[in-house]
Amino acid sequence: MTQWYVKDLSKLTHVSVQTLHHYDRIGLLKPSVRLPNGYRLYSEKDLLKLQQIIALKFFGFELAQIKQLLDADIDIIEHFSAQLQFLQDRAKQLFNASNALKDIISDCQRHQVIPWKNVIKLIEVYRMTQQLEKTWAGKVFNDKELKEYAKFEQELSARFTESEEMKCRQAWFDLAKEVEANLNMDPASETGIALGKRCMDWVNNLYGKQYIHLRNAIWEKGFMSGHGAEEHGLTPASVAWLDKAVDEYYKSRIYNILNQVNDKPSAQLLKQWNDLLNDMYGDDQAGKMELIKTALLDKKVSQAAKKWLKQSAK
Repeated sequence: MTQWYVKDLSKLTHVSVQTLHHYDRIGLLKPSVRLPNGYRLYSEKDLLKLQQIIALKFFGFELAQIKQLLDADIDIIEHFSAQLQFLQDRAKQLFNASNALKDIISDCQRHQVIPWKNVIKLIEVYRMTQQLEKTWAGKVFNDKELKEYAKFEQELSARFTESEEMKCRQAWFDLAKEVEANLNMDPASETGIALGKRCMDWVNNLYGKQYIHLRNAIWEKGFMSGHGAEEHGLTPASVAWLDKAVDEYYKSRIYNILNQVNDKPSAQLLKQWNDLLNDMYGDDQAGKMELIKTALLDKKVSQAAKKWLKQSAK
């Protein structure tokens, strides 16, 4: 059986003598033989154990964890899975940090000086993104959406005073209570359409045109998928009902515009139509075109209106 002195094992494995001595002291890797003169002799079994230590260190395990993994009869696959998740989370954090640093460098190059206020804002967005990753948003949003959400939250805190924020929140919770109280009503009724309008008036006032994509993502990926609605006073039933009410509200606006094709100047009507599309989809051209296609197939839309739609879409 082959044996190695500590210097020989160090050369073989590229692990320093000092490190091997340290492993010996903490009981992580003790030599199989210790000669009367104090020299250490490592066996093939010791070499195998050292290779295991090297591998586990590569995967980010602490020495105390490695000792536990090698000494105890435990499910190492389970620990590998946990470490994998840790490394993936850490990699994501480092990736986001590197992107934040890129933004800072780009900002500095544009201004030729270091704009410290902007740097602080970018750092705050990065920190907010990390916080959001721990919420429901981190489960359903991609990196771009999380960053946009963080930027929105940062701007929101600067935009509203504490009293204005409380007033805004109260207006939403009042709306949520009314929705819950009218679940027995048809979302297509006057009450439903009115509540749908109130919802979108509140939402658009909050998100504006800049964050329409985020607004839609929070609703569709969040509330409609069972995430984040409860903290906004909504139950699954009220979310489903309100979604239909908002849909009916937009339908009423669509039909109202298209029914005026022969009564209003085309330029005025086109402005109303474009305002509606921007209100619904922002810069999402695919969403706008899908709506136009749906309207062209709608039997309730007159032929004159369909002709006008085709012309306006060019």
